[in-house]
Amino acid sequence: MKRNLLILLSLITLQASAQMQTVIKWSFSQTRTNDSTEVLTFTADMSGGHHLYSQFTPEGGPLPTIIEIKKSKDFSIIGKTKEPKPFTEHDALFGVDVSLFKETTVRFTQEIRVKSSKDFKLTGEISGMTCNDEGCIPFDQMPFTFSIKGNSKALVSTSAIDTSAQILPPASDTSTTAVAGGTSVSGADGCKDYVIEGLETTQPETGSESYWFIFLLGFGGGLVALLTPCVFPMIPLTVSFFTKSAQSRRKGLIMAITYGLSIAAIYTLLAVPFIVAKVPPDTLNEIATSAVLNIVFFVIFVVFSISFFGYFEIQLPSSLANKADNASNMGGFIGVFFMAITLALVSFSCTGPILGSFLAGTLATNPDPYNILFVMLGFGSALGLPFALFAAFPAWLNSLPKSGGWLNSVKVVLGFLELGMALKFLSNADLVEQWGLLKREPFLAIWAILAIGLALYLLGLIRFPHDSKLKKRGPIRIALASFFFVSGIYFITGIFGAGLELISGFPPPTFYSYAAEAKAKNDGPAAEGDNHCPQGVPCEHDFEVAKARAIKENKPLLIDFTGWACVNCRRMEEGVWVDPEVKKIMSEEYVLVSLYVDEKAELPESEKFVSCKTGKRVRTVGNKWSNMQVVNFNTNSQPQYVALSPTGEKLTEPVGYTSKENYLNFLKAGLAKAKATAAR
Repeated sequence: MKRNLLILLSLITLQASAQMQTVIKWSFSQTRTNDSTEVLTFTADMSGGHHLYSQFTPEGGPLPTIIEIKKSKDFSIIGKTKEPKPFTEHDALFGVDVSLFKETTVRFTQEIRVKSSKDFKLTGEISGMTCNDEGCIPFDQMPFTFSIKGNSKALVSTSAIDTSAQILPPASDTSTTAVAGGTSVSGADGCKDYVIEGLETTQPETGSESYWFIFLLGFGGGLVALLTPCVFPMIPLTVSFFTKSAQSRRKGLIMAITYGLSIAAIYTLLAVPFIVAKVPPDTLNEIATSAVLNIVFFVIFVVFSISFFGYFEIQLPSSLANKADNASNMGGFIGVFFMAITLALVSFSCTGPILGSFLAGTLATNPDPYNILFVMLGFGSALGLPFALFAAFPAWLNSLPKSGGWLNSVKVVLGFLELGMALKFLSNADLVEQWGLLKREPFLAIWAILAIGLALYLLGLIRFPHDSKLKKRGPIRIALASFFFVSGIYFITGIFGAGLELISGFPPPTFYSYAAEAKAKNDGPAAEGDNHCPQGVPCEHDFEVAKARAIKENKPLLIDFTGWACVNCRRMEEGVWVDPEVKKIMSEEYVLVSLYVDEKAELPESEKFVSCKTGKRVRTVGNKWSNMQVVNFNTNSQPQYVALSPTGEKLTEPVGYTSKENYLNFLKAGLAKAKATAAR
């Protein structure tokens, strides 16, 4: 964990990918010592005071230098990769003794025994970390290729010839080899993908409805931001400026509308890089479920909440706002656009945390780059809309409430909500890594304290630095205080076993609790092994195992693509799977396999591969299931439920997060198709 945090900080401060070419250069050479032995040499030349670490760096220290050679029947590896004698010293940053090479040039050598009588290519990749006094830069998947001459004295046996290696398909083609439970598709360059045998590739469902929902979510965030002290007072001032300074009402209206549209455009443009960059399908999902990133979000949200409580302000450099303000004096539509930029910059201390909350929440729920675009579009539209509306109808300005202490109260309320969101990100990291630090009961206890604390604040019993003494408790304050007090009591009932369907998906799942752990221990080892099967529905966590069981029991297979940090997955499990009819069908008529796409357990070396579809290296169990979902069903969103026959035939169209009625219809349709197929 410590190593991952240091790597993340190094990436942020040093921009590793851009600097890698200048601080380290790899060169490769080879020497044939006899007919069957080749010596491969990997040479690293470093600059800027950087140094490499030994292959045998201890756990908890910096990343070791790892040279991975892709296995082949054409050769065998002789012994371990040799390296110079490293220098060992205690590293205060990592807190362990590290073995490093202080020389600017470091050579690694590896001997291989050539088995093939024909020439072939040997490929692989190097990963590791290079550091200097200023920081560290990790590097990953740096490829290398050696052209190896065949062994003229090698015996050629027809029974040992790998025909797929002898007859290479064109670069765009693939060859397939059967594996347990599915098919591993291998490309000419050695890449693979997890393809389910007998399944026709599924096209993803249209996401237009979900994008509209995401837009409305961002729009709601923008409306909340309007009620902050950084934005609300600007509405009458800005609209009055346009209506009074313009030569005619028509021109003032046009300029105000342009101003509103410019605000929406500025926020939307911030999301364009995510679309243009063409992020691989499962990259954002990995980012969203990364324990390191979730902890970073936790820290950021705690900082945001303290800022909202009034202990300090988060501001962008004043030079940016000054430059934008100077540019706004140009006049015309260009000047209006820069006025919008000025508003975005000076209001960042209020809008930044709110926008960050909605972006992070959206990323965690459904990691899709277009979701980021629609959140930003909705947020910017909500901020810009009032300026256009009040310019069109100036009399409405008289109906706006006056600025005052209530604006600071809005910020403090947001501070409490930010703390609640911060706890959710810490919970995500805990779930993904299975640390057991924040199970369901303590999570709900903290949420209950925050909710009751917020109720006391609204009633004036708690005050923060910028609060004035509350002279009157209006009906809105009393109503909100009552709501949060009742919410706190509701959370407390969850500590003692209540289902809490209204907030399902936000607290840790019911199977990740001290109560479930105690029950599993009392029921014995078998029950303890099923502890991660939601709602007690019997399940598997490996596709091949589940498929074998489905064939043996002659039942259809129900794939549940899920995730430890997936909010909508928990909502389905705690809001839909609990239905008696749904639970009965899933338990008795299907073989359920829950595949966690954010499971961080490492795959054995022999099972790791590079995906042909995404180009990414599949290293963990979660990577494997994510690759399976992307390759076979063209989507990376969770939850996704797929009904298959034991032979891999799709029984009905997959569904995602949906209502109980739709999910029940999905289960029944798949079951009916399975029975009809079996009757033929």
